Amino acid sequence: MITSLTEKNILTQFSLSEEDEIKLIIEHWIRILNIKLGWIHDFDKLVFNYVIIFIFLFIATTVFMLDTFRSSYKLLKTFDGHTKGVNSIDYLEFAGGQIFCSGSNDKKVRIWNVDTTKQIQLFNKHSSYVYCVKYSPYHYYNHLRNVVCSSSEDRTIRIWDIKDNQQLQVFNEHLSSVYSIEVSSFNGGRYLCSGSWDNTVRLWDVEISKSLHVFDKHENHVYCVDFSPLQSNYNKNDKKSNGIGIVGGNGYTICSGSHDKTIRIWDIETAKQLLVFHGHRHAAVSVKYGSNKLGIGGGANTILSGSKDYSIRLWDIRSGQQIQVFNGHTFFVNAVEYSPFVVNNTKIGGSSNVICSGSEDSTIRFWDIRSNKKELFMIKGYHKDSLKVLCLKFLQLKKDCKSNYGRYINLCCGTKDGSIRIWG
Repeated sequence: MITSLTEKNILTQFSLSEEDEIKLIIEHWIRILNIKLGWIHDFDKLVFNYVIIFIFLFIATTVFMLDTFRSSYKLLKTFDGHTKGVNSIDYLEFAGGQIFCSGSNDKKVRIWNVDTTKQIQLFNKHSSYVYCVKYSPYHYYNHLRNVVCSSSEDRTIRIWDIKDNQQLQVFNEHLSSVYSIEVSSFNGGRYLCSGSWDNTVRLWDVEISKSLHVFDKHENHVYCVDFSPLQSNYNKNDKKSNGIGIVGGNGYTICSGSHDKTIRIWDIETAKQLLVFHGHRHAAVSVKYGSNKLGIGGGANTILSGSKDYSIRLWDIRSGQQIQVFNGHTFFVNAVEYSPFVVNNTKIGGSSNVICSGSEDSTIRFWDIRSNKKELFMIKGYHKDSLKVLCLKFLQLKKDCKSNYGRYINLCCGTKDGSIRIWG
Protein backbone atom coordinates (compact mmCIF):
# COMPACT_ATOMS: atom_id res chain seq x y z
CA MET A 1 0.00 0.00 0.00
CA ILE A 2 1.29 3.45 -0.91
CA THR A 3 1.18 6.15 1.74
CA SER A 4 1.97 9.82 1.48
CA LEU A 5 5.05 11.36 3.06
CA THR A 6 2.86 12.90 5.76
CA GLU A 7 1.34 9.53 6.64
CA LYS A 8 4.78 7.93 6.77
CA ASN A 9 5.85 10.63 9.20
CA ILE A 10 2.86 9.78 11.36
CA LEU A 11 4.00 6.16 11.49
CA THR A 12 7.53 7.08 12.53
CA GLN A 13 6.89 10.08 14.76
CA PHE A 14 3.48 10.25 16.48
CA SER A 15 2.38 13.46 18.14
CA LEU A 16 3.64 13.37 21.69
CA SER A 17 1.47 13.29 24.79
CA GLU A 18 2.54 14.58 28.18
CA GLU A 19 4.08 11.22 29.16
CA ASP A 20 6.19 11.01 26.01
CA GLU A 21 7.46 14.56 26.38
CA ILE A 22 8.68 13.87 29.93
CA LYS A 23 10.33 10.64 28.83
CA LEU A 24 12.17 12.40 26.00
CA ILE A 25 13.36 15.13 28.38
CA ILE A 26 14.78 12.50 30.75
CA GLU A 27 16.49 10.69 27.88
CA HIS A 28 17.92 14.02 26.70
CA TRP A 29 19.43 14.64 30.18
CA ILE A 30 21.09 11.24 30.03
CA ARG A 31 22.58 11.86 26.60
CA ILE A 32 23.88 15.31 27.55
CA LEU A 33 25.57 14.04 30.70
CA ASN A 34 26.93 11.04 28.78
CA ILE A 35 25.96 8.71 31.60
CA LYS A 36 25.85 5.04 30.70
CA LEU A 37 22.54 3.35 31.44
CA GLY A 38 22.94 1.76 34.84
CA TRP A 39 21.29 3.05 37.98
CA ILE A 40 20.17 6.08 35.97
CA HIS A 41 17.93 3.81 33.87
CA ASP A 42 16.05 2.86 37.04
CA PHE A 43 15.85 6.54 37.95
CA ASP A 44 14.38 7.18 34.48
CA LYS A 45 11.69 4.58 35.08
CA LEU A 46 10.99 5.85 38.61
CA VAL A 47 10.49 9.45 37.49
CA PHE A 48 8.39 8.32 34.54
CA ASN A 49 6.10 6.24 36.78
CA TYR A 50 5.44 9.26 38.99
CA VAL A 51 4.66 11.31 35.89
CA ILE A 52 2.05 8.73 34.87
CA ILE A 53 0.43 9.00 38.31
CA PHE A 54 0.37 12.79 38.00
CA ILE A 55 -1.33 12.60 34.60
CA PHE A 56 -3.91 10.12 35.91
CA LEU A 57 -4.68 12.55 38.76
CA PHE A 58 -4.97 15.41 36.28
CA ILE A 59 -7.47 13.50 34.16
CA ALA A 60 -9.38 12.40 37.26
CA THR A 61 -9.86 16.00 38.40
CA THR A 62 -11.00 17.20 34.96
CA VAL A 63 -14.81 17.15 34.86
CA PHE A 64 -16.69 16.49 31.63
CA MET A 65 -20.44 17.12 31.88
CA LEU A 66 -22.74 14.81 29.92
CA ASP A 67 -25.17 17.69 29.40
CA THR A 68 -22.50 19.63 27.52
CA PHE A 69 -21.78 16.68 25.23
CA ARG A 70 -25.49 15.98 24.71
CA SER A 71 -26.32 19.57 23.77
CA SER A 72 -23.60 19.91 21.13
CA TYR A 73 -22.56 16.46 19.91
CA LYS A 74 -22.55 15.56 16.23
CA LEU A 75 -21.09 12.91 13.97
CA LEU A 76 -17.58 14.23 13.27
CA LYS A 77 -15.87 11.53 11.25
CA THR A 78 -16.57 8.25 9.48
CA PHE A 79 -13.82 5.77 8.62
CA ASP A 80 -14.56 3.45 5.71
CA GLY A 81 -12.37 0.57 4.61
CA HIS A 82 -13.50 -2.54 6.43
CA THR A 83 -15.92 -4.65 4.40
CA LYS A 84 -17.49 -6.48 7.35
CA GLY A 85 -18.31 -5.80 10.99
CA VAL A 86 -15.75 -3.95 13.14
CA ASN A 87 -15.43 -5.96 16.36
CA SER A 88 -12.80 -3.93 18.21
CA ILE A 89 -11.07 -0.55 18.30
CA ASP A 90 -8.22 0.82 20.40
CA TYR A 91 -6.12 3.98 20.34
CA LEU A 92 -2.56 4.94 21.14
CA GLU A 93 -3.03 6.74 24.45
CA PHE A 94 0.63 7.69 24.79
CA ALA A 95 0.56 9.42 21.40
CA GLY A 96 -2.25 11.84 22.13
CA GLY A 97 -4.95 9.48 20.89
CA GLN A 98 -4.54 10.59 17.26
CA ILE A 99 -3.87 7.09 15.89
CA PHE A 100 -6.21 4.13 16.39
CA CYS A 101 -6.50 0.53 15.24
CA SER A 102 -9.45 -1.68 14.34
CA GLY A 103 -10.13 -5.39 13.89
CA SER A 104 -12.87 -6.78 11.69
CA ASN A 105 -14.69 -9.83 10.37
CA ASP A 106 -12.97 -9.05 7.05
CA LYS A 107 -9.87 -10.67 8.68
CA LYS A 108 -7.94 -7.37 8.67
CA VAL A 109 -6.28 -5.16 11.27
CA ARG A 110 -6.18 -1.54 10.11
CA ILE A 111 -4.37 1.51 11.50
CA TRP A 112 -6.00 4.93 11.01
CA ASN A 113 -4.98 8.57 11.20
CA VAL A 114 -7.76 10.29 13.18
CA ASP A 115 -7.16 13.72 11.63
CA THR A 116 -7.35 12.64 7.98
CA THR A 117 -9.58 9.53 8.42
CA LYS A 118 -7.07 7.74 6.17
CA GLN A 119 -5.83 4.19 6.66
CA ILE A 120 -2.06 4.25 7.20
CA GLN A 121 -1.30 0.57 7.79
CA LEU A 122 -2.83 -2.85 7.16
CA PHE A 123 -2.13 -6.31 8.63
CA ASN A 124 -3.72 -9.24 6.82
CA LYS A 125 -2.13 -12.48 8.00
CA HIS A 126 -5.09 -13.65 10.08
CA SER A 127 -7.00 -16.40 8.24
CA SER A 128 -10.38 -15.64 9.85
CA TYR A 129 -12.34 -12.98 11.75
CA VAL A 130 -10.33 -10.56 13.90
CA TYR A 131 -12.20 -10.24 17.18
CA CYS A 132 -10.01 -7.94 19.26
CA VAL A 133 -7.17 -5.41 18.93
CA LYS A 134 -5.06 -3.72 21.62
CA TYR A 135 -2.05 -1.42 21.56
CA SER A 136 1.00 -2.57 23.55
CA PRO A 137 2.48 0.09 25.85
CA TYR A 138 5.14 -2.43 26.93
CA HIS A 139 6.79 -2.51 23.51
CA TYR A 140 6.76 1.26 23.30
CA TYR A 141 8.26 2.05 26.69
CA ASN A 142 10.79 -0.80 26.66
CA HIS A 143 11.72 -1.08 22.99
CA LEU A 144 10.47 2.21 21.46
CA ARG A 145 8.30 0.24 19.02
CA ASN A 146 4.66 1.06 18.24
CA VAL A 147 2.95 -2.30 18.38
CA VAL A 148 -0.60 -3.64 18.14
CA CYS A 149 -1.86 -7.05 19.31
CA SER A 150 -4.78 -8.87 17.67
CA SER A 151 -6.79 -12.02 18.32
CA SER A 152 -8.79 -14.06 15.87
CA GLU A 153 -11.13 -16.91 15.09
CA ASP A 154 -8.02 -18.59 13.62
CA ARG A 155 -7.02 -19.42 17.27
CA THR A 156 -4.02 -17.10 17.31
CA ILE A 157 -2.88 -13.90 18.98
CA ARG A 158 -0.52 -11.91 16.75
CA ILE A 159 1.74 -8.97 17.58
CA TRP A 160 2.55 -6.44 14.85
CA ASP A 161 5.07 -3.62 14.46
CA ILE A 162 3.18 -0.67 12.97
CA LYS A 163 6.10 1.20 11.43
CA ASP A 164 7.74 -1.81 9.76
CA ASN A 165 4.52 -3.67 8.87
CA GLN A 166 6.07 -6.73 10.49
CA GLN A 167 4.61 -9.60 12.49
CA LEU A 168 6.73 -9.94 15.65
CA GLN A 169 5.12 -12.79 17.59
CA VAL A 170 2.37 -15.41 17.34
CA PHE A 171 0.74 -17.08 20.35
CA ASN A 172 -1.14 -20.21 19.27
CA GLU A 173 -1.90 -22.35 22.34
CA HIS A 174 -5.66 -21.78 22.39
CA LEU A 175 -7.72 -24.61 20.91
CA SER A 176 -10.49 -22.42 19.50
CA SER A 177 -11.33 -18.82 18.56
CA VAL A 178 -9.65 -16.14 20.69
CA TYR A 179 -12.49 -13.71 21.24
CA SER A 180 -10.90 -11.16 23.58
CA ILE A 181 -7.50 -9.91 24.73
CA GLU A 182 -6.46 -7.28 27.26
CA VAL A 183 -3.13 -5.71 28.26
CA SER A 184 -2.11 -5.56 31.93
CA SER A 185 -2.43 -2.30 33.83
CA PHE A 186 0.66 -3.21 35.88
CA ASN A 187 4.29 -3.88 34.86
CA GLY A 188 3.93 -1.41 32.00
CA GLY A 189 1.64 -3.74 30.04
CA ARG A 190 4.05 -6.68 30.00
CA TYR A 191 1.25 -9.23 30.46
CA LEU A 192 -1.63 -10.15 28.19
CA CYS A 193 -4.77 -12.10 29.02
CA SER A 194 -7.02 -13.79 26.49
CA GLY A 195 -10.48 -15.36 26.48
CA SER A 196 -11.30 -18.17 24.08
CA TRP A 197 -14.09 -20.33 22.81
CA ASP A 198 -12.08 -23.28 24.17
CA ASN A 199 -13.69 -22.20 27.51
CA THR A 200 -10.40 -20.93 28.98
CA VAL A 201 -8.69 -17.71 29.95
CA ARG A 202 -4.91 -17.56 29.51
CA LEU A 203 -2.25 -15.24 30.93
CA TRP A 204 0.78 -14.52 28.72
CA ASP A 205 4.17 -12.93 29.32
CA VAL A 206 4.83 -10.86 26.21
CA GLU A 207 8.53 -10.38 26.98
CA ILE A 208 9.35 -14.10 26.99
CA SER A 209 6.49 -15.20 24.68
CA LYS A 210 5.15 -17.69 27.19
CA SER A 211 1.77 -18.77 28.53
CA LEU A 212 1.95 -18.52 32.34
CA HIS A 213 -1.49 -19.65 33.56
CA VAL A 214 -4.65 -21.28 32.23
CA PHE A 215 -7.94 -20.48 34.00
CA ASP A 216 -10.38 -23.25 33.11
CA LYS A 217 -13.52 -23.12 35.27
CA HIS A 218 -15.88 -21.66 32.66
CA GLU A 219 -18.38 -24.16 31.25
CA ASN A 220 -18.77 -22.53 27.83
CA HIS A 221 -17.19 -20.01 25.44
CA VAL A 222 -15.31 -17.05 26.99
CA TYR A 223 -16.32 -13.82 25.24
CA CYS A 224 -14.53 -11.10 27.19
CA VAL A 225 -11.71 -10.42 29.68
CA ASP A 226 -10.33 -7.48 31.61
CA PHE A 227 -7.47 -6.77 34.04
CA SER A 228 -8.10 -5.02 37.34
CA PRO A 229 -6.90 -1.38 37.20
CA LEU A 230 -3.52 -0.02 38.22
CA GLN A 231 -3.19 0.33 41.99
CA SER A 232 -1.90 3.56 43.52
CA ASN A 233 0.84 1.77 45.49
CA TYR A 234 2.24 -0.26 42.60
CA ASN A 235 5.78 1.18 42.98
CA LYS A 236 6.22 -0.12 46.51
CA ASN A 237 6.98 -3.67 45.40
CA ASP A 238 8.74 -2.64 42.21
CA LYS A 239 11.69 -5.04 42.52
CA LYS A 240 9.43 -7.99 43.11
CA SER A 241 6.90 -7.14 40.41
CA ASN A 242 9.55 -6.61 37.75
CA GLY A 243 11.09 -10.06 38.16
CA ILE A 244 10.71 -12.71 35.48
CA GLY A 245 7.87 -15.04 36.37
CA ILE A 246 6.47 -12.74 39.06
CA VAL A 247 3.10 -11.34 38.06
CA GLY A 248 1.60 -8.33 39.79
CA GLY A 249 2.45 -8.98 43.40
CA ASN A 250 -0.28 -6.70 44.70
CA GLY A 251 -3.51 -8.65 44.41
CA TYR A 252 -4.26 -8.00 40.74
CA THR A 253 -7.08 -9.99 39.18
CA ILE A 254 -8.69 -10.85 35.85
CA CYS A 255 -12.42 -10.91 35.21
CA SER A 256 -14.05 -12.85 32.38
CA GLY A 257 -17.53 -13.17 30.89
CA SER A 258 -18.86 -16.29 29.24
CA HIS A 259 -21.63 -17.98 27.30
CA ASP A 260 -22.22 -19.94 30.53
CA LYS A 261 -23.94 -16.70 31.75
CA THR A 262 -21.38 -16.10 34.51
CA ILE A 263 -18.71 -13.51 35.24
CA ARG A 264 -15.70 -14.92 37.07
CA ILE A 265 -12.80 -13.27 38.89
CA TRP A 266 -9.37 -14.91 38.97
CA ASP A 267 -6.31 -14.29 41.13
CA ILE A 268 -3.38 -13.71 38.79
CA GLU A 269 -0.60 -15.04 41.03
CA THR A 270 -2.32 -18.22 42.25
CA ALA A 271 -4.49 -18.82 39.13
CA LYS A 272 -7.40 -19.55 41.50
CA GLN A 273 -11.01 -18.58 40.92
CA LEU A 274 -12.03 -16.01 43.55
CA LEU A 275 -15.64 -15.16 42.74
CA VAL A 276 -18.51 -16.04 40.42
CA PHE A 277 -21.34 -13.64 39.57
CA HIS A 278 -24.68 -15.13 38.53
CA GLY A 279 -27.55 -13.05 37.19
CA HIS A 280 -27.37 -12.70 33.42
CA ARG A 281 -29.91 -14.82 31.56
CA HIS A 282 -27.71 -15.14 28.46
CA ALA A 283 -24.02 -14.79 27.54
CA ALA A 284 -21.95 -12.02 29.16
CA VAL A 285 -20.15 -10.55 26.13
CA SER A 286 -18.52 -7.41 27.60
CA VAL A 287 -16.94 -6.80 31.03
CA LYS A 288 -15.09 -3.78 32.43
CA TYR A 289 -13.51 -3.13 35.81
CA GLY A 290 -14.29 0.21 37.44
CA SER A 291 -11.54 2.79 37.33
CA ASN A 292 -9.93 4.54 40.28
CA LYS A 293 -8.88 7.47 38.10
CA LEU A 294 -12.45 8.29 37.04
CA GLY A 295 -13.62 8.65 40.62
CA ILE A 296 -16.45 6.16 40.18
CA GLY A 297 -18.21 5.11 43.38
CA GLY A 298 -16.60 1.82 44.42
CA GLY A 299 -13.73 2.35 41.97
CA ALA A 300 -11.89 -0.83 41.17
CA ASN A 301 -14.35 -2.79 43.33
CA THR A 302 -17.04 -2.69 40.64
CA ILE A 303 -17.49 -4.56 37.37
CA LEU A 304 -19.76 -3.51 34.53
CA SER A 305 -21.15 -6.12 32.14
CA GLY A 306 -23.21 -6.25 28.95
CA SER A 307 -25.11 -9.31 27.79
CA LYS A 308 -27.06 -11.00 25.06
CA ASP A 309 -30.00 -10.83 27.51
CA TYR A 310 -30.21 -7.12 26.42
CA SER A 311 -29.21 -5.85 29.89
CA ILE A 312 -26.29 -4.00 31.50
CA ARG A 313 -25.40 -4.94 35.07
CA LEU A 314 -23.16 -3.44 37.74
CA TRP A 315 -21.53 -5.76 40.29
CA ASP A 316 -19.84 -5.16 43.66
CA ILE A 317 -16.72 -7.30 44.10
CA ARG A 318 -16.60 -6.79 47.87
CA SER A 319 -20.10 -8.12 48.51
CA GLY A 320 -20.26 -10.43 45.49
CA GLN A 321 -23.66 -8.96 44.65
CA GLN A 322 -25.34 -7.21 41.75
CA ILE A 323 -25.76 -3.48 42.49
CA GLN A 324 -27.78 -2.29 39.50
CA VAL A 325 -29.43 -3.59 36.34
CA PHE A 326 -30.08 -1.26 33.40
CA ASN A 327 -32.85 -2.27 30.99
CA GLY A 328 -33.96 -0.58 27.80
CA HIS A 329 -31.99 -2.11 24.94
CA THR A 330 -34.01 -4.34 22.63
CA PHE A 331 -31.17 -6.54 21.33
CA PHE A 332 -27.67 -7.77 22.28
CA VAL A 333 -25.55 -5.36 24.35
CA ASN A 334 -22.12 -5.89 22.76
CA ALA A 335 -20.13 -3.12 24.47
CA VAL A 336 -20.09 -1.36 27.84
CA GLU A 337 -17.79 1.43 29.04
CA TYR A 338 -17.31 3.61 32.10
CA SER A 339 -17.51 7.04 30.49
CA PRO A 340 -15.51 10.12 31.57
CA PHE A 341 -18.80 12.03 31.91
CA VAL A 342 -20.67 13.01 35.06
CA VAL A 343 -24.24 14.17 35.55
CA ASN A 344 -25.92 16.13 38.33
CA ASN A 345 -27.87 13.79 40.62
CA THR A 346 -30.35 15.61 42.86
CA LYS A 347 -31.01 12.53 44.99
CA ILE A 348 -27.43 12.35 46.24
CA GLY A 349 -26.93 16.10 46.20
CA GLY A 350 -23.95 16.00 43.85
CA SER A 351 -22.48 14.50 40.70
CA SER A 352 -22.90 10.94 39.54
CA ASN A 353 -20.78 9.01 37.04
CA VAL A 354 -22.15 7.93 33.68
CA ILE A 355 -21.82 4.55 31.98
CA CYS A 356 -22.32 3.86 28.28
CA SER A 357 -23.60 0.87 26.30
CA GLY A 358 -23.72 -0.05 22.62
CA SER A 359 -26.15 -2.53 21.14
CA GLU A 360 -27.25 -4.23 17.95
CA ASP A 361 -30.58 -2.43 18.44
CA SER A 362 -28.82 0.47 16.64
CA THR A 363 -28.47 2.66 19.74
CA ILE A 364 -25.77 3.93 22.08
CA ARG A 365 -27.19 4.74 25.53
CA PHE A 366 -25.89 6.66 28.54
CA TRP A 367 -26.94 5.77 32.10
CA ASP A 368 -26.57 7.26 35.58
CA ILE A 369 -24.48 4.69 37.46
CA ARG A 370 -26.47 5.34 40.66
CA SER A 371 -29.90 4.95 39.08
CA ASN A 372 -31.47 2.10 37.15
CA LYS A 373 -34.16 4.28 35.64
CA LYS A 374 -34.46 5.05 31.93
CA GLU A 375 -31.29 6.05 30.08
CA LEU A 376 -30.15 9.67 30.33
CA PHE A 377 -29.45 10.04 26.65
CA MET A 378 -29.45 7.98 23.45
CA ILE A 379 -27.67 8.16 20.10
CA LYS A 380 -29.79 6.47 17.43
CA GLY A 381 -28.98 5.16 13.98
CA TYR A 382 -30.54 7.00 11.08
CA HIS A 383 -32.29 3.84 9.94
CA LYS A 384 -32.70 0.27 11.19
CA ASP A 385 -29.32 -1.13 10.11
CA SER A 386 -27.17 2.01 10.30
CA LEU A 387 -25.74 1.73 13.82
CA LYS A 388 -25.58 -1.90 14.95
CA VAL A 389 -22.84 -1.32 17.53
CA LEU A 390 -20.18 -3.99 18.07
CA CYS A 391 -17.61 -1.95 20.06
CA LEU A 392 -17.10 1.41 21.81
CA LYS A 393 -14.12 3.53 22.86
CA PHE A 394 -13.89 6.97 24.47
CA LEU A 395 -11.06 9.11 23.08
CA GLN A 396 -9.54 12.19 24.72
CA LEU A 397 -8.31 14.04 21.66
CA LYS A 398 -6.33 17.28 21.76
CA LYS A 399 -6.53 18.90 18.32
CA ASP A 400 -8.79 21.94 17.89
CA CYS A 401 -10.01 21.71 21.47
CA LYS A 402 -11.16 24.83 23.30
CA SER A 403 -11.48 23.69 26.90
CA ASN A 404 -10.47 21.13 29.54
CA TYR A 405 -6.78 22.04 29.32
CA GLY A 406 -6.37 20.93 25.74
CA ARG A 407 -8.53 17.82 25.88
CA TYR A 408 -12.01 17.05 24.68
CA ILE A 409 -14.11 13.90 24.66
CA ASN A 410 -15.04 11.91 21.59
CA LEU A 411 -16.95 8.65 21.38
CA CYS A 412 -15.79 6.14 18.77
CA CYS A 413 -17.77 3.06 17.75
CA GLY A 414 -17.37 0.14 15.36
CA THR A 415 -20.47 -1.11 13.58
CA LYS A 416 -21.77 -4.25 11.95
CA ASP A 417 -21.75 -2.62 8.50
CA GLY A 418 -17.94 -2.16 8.67
CA SER A 419 -17.84 1.58 9.36
CA ILE A 420 -16.17 3.36 12.28
CA ARG A 421 -17.73 6.58 13.57
CA ILE A 422 -16.59 9.33 15.93
CA TRP A 423 -18.96 11.67 17.74
CA GLY A 424 -17.96 14.76 19.63
